Amino acid sequence: MYAIVEIAGQQFKVEKDQRVFVNRLDAKEGAKVDFDRVLLTDDKGKVNVGAPAIDGAKVSAKVERHLKGDKVIVFKKKRRKGYKKKNGHRQYMTELTITGIKG
Repeated sequence: MYAIVEIAGQQFKVEKDQRVFVNRLDAKEGAKVDFDRVLLTDDKGKVNVGAPAIDGAKVSAKVERHLKGDKVIVFKKKRRKGYKKKNGHRQYMTELTITGIKG
């Protein structure tokens, strides 16, 4: 069984016992969080699509840890003008373990 759920403004395809990295959530490490914005569920070929979300469906997860993602290099250049800018960014992320899907 899998579900497509909206977490922190992004959509993820999740299954039970899967680890997902999402944008930083306001939850303590080890806490349980529930997401009720489930857009689609699939249970062995039986597909249930919401309009836009499924009523009563819920995805449960456990917050494993908070971390920073890989560094992304932002490099801007205009040729023949002598203009170069180099910048970096590391996104704050949360690692979730999906504990259950109720649909």
